[in-house]
Amino acid sequence: MTLPTPRQGALSHLKVLDLSRVLAGPWCTQMLADLGADVVKVERPIAGDDTRHWGPPFMPDTDGQPTPHATYFTACNRNKRSVTIDMSTLEGQGLIQQMALQSDILVENFKVGGLAHYGLDYASLKALNPRLIYCSITGFGQTGPYAERAGYDLMIQAMSGMMSITGRADGAPGGGPQRAGVAITDVFTGIYATSAILAAVEMRHRTGEGQHIDMALLDVGMAILANQAAGFINTGAEPQRMGNAHPSLVPYQDFPTLDGAMLLAIGNDGQFARFCAAAGRPEWAQDARFTTNTLRVEHRATLVPLMSETTRTRTTADWIALLEDKAVPCGPINTLASAFADPQVQARGLVLKQPLAKTNSAPDAPESIANDMKKGAAEIRTVASPMRLSAAPVQLRYAPPALGEHTTEVLQELGLDAARIQSLQQQGVV
Repeated sequence: MTLPTPRQGALSHLKVLDLSRVLAGPWCTQMLADLGADVVKVERPIAGDDTRHWGPPFMPDTDGQPTPHATYFTACNRNKRSVTIDMSTLEGQGLIQQMALQSDILVENFKVGGLAHYGLDYASLKALNPRLIYCSITGFGQTGPYAERAGYDLMIQAMSGMMSITGRADGAPGGGPQRAGVAITDVFTGIYATSAILAAVEMRHRTGEGQHIDMALLDVGMAILANQAAGFINTGAEPQRMGNAHPSLVPYQDFPTLDGAMLLAIGNDGQFARFCAAAGRPEWAQDARFTTNTLRVEHRATLVPLMSETTRTRTTADWIALLEDKAVPCGPINTLASAFADPQVQARGLVLKQPLAKTNSAPDAPESIANDMKKGAAEIRTVASPMRLSAAPVQLRYAPPALGEHTTEVLQELGLDAARIQSLQQQGVV
């Protein structure tokens, strides 16, 4: 067996046809691309992926002025090649079918039944390529009374109950349901989809056949309720919004400091005792109300105000310095600026810089695409993949692509000659 080299990546043997847009699907395919898969992203001519226009913020040009390119798109489209194909045309459908014949995996997030109109649904493509692993991502899945509905992350955070447990209590200042600051169900759906796809690849090794994967944002939204869901379905007790506090652990929340606030994430009795000793209040660890976590949860309303009085006596930095060598989890509440300036974040190399596509990287691109490239920034920065494989590390091959940047290249790989490609361009098919 031939093993991939580090330059190739762990999934360099796989070809992925990406018919998805916005976030959940592209997040999945970016993960596959980061691991080495050849991901070809099919976009609508002229418009492209919706997130290319979801701004502000927009990418700055070399003079610091905003361009037409939204930064949103860059978050989930690294390491992919972009082609533009109008799938509403017979020629476009034929091209995508040809691509599916050469692909191992297809990821799409059209409405249920939407691709059947174009002969690009699972049943149609399975007949052409039985080895194809076909992953459909929708709001509510392929079955059930809501299957036909469109679904967006904000809706799912609300419908799943996630917002009911996120935010401060109704009686507290600013109380009420809140969404998370990022589209967490979209992101988690992309991650779950990646896991399912890799499981299907492994199964194909044994059976020789692909399969259909049905991923639903609502299913994922319910699954990531985790311990909160487990508590409810086993006891019937509805969890309540608690701000930054934890329903099962105390102290596990934000505390005021002399110059702001900090987080304490104490998960066991030993950590609590070490905190008390460091804070000059060793008697708390011996207090009958606080000796175990269960008791501390019961007496939360007494303990938290006592601790808050003490935490206000030092700055956040002083608390972190005091507790760091005592194995007491403690940290600042960073802004993004502070987080990316953090020495640990910098040491891990979590910001990647890639040069933006230039006209000379796609010499045969139509004039509209070439002009689009010229309007870009000098470089694109993305957050590094957290997947660290020692034998096949993530490689940076492509920056988030310009719209249609690789159309000619991919069509040539399908066997189309220059005259045929030019004809398709003139017809507006690609």
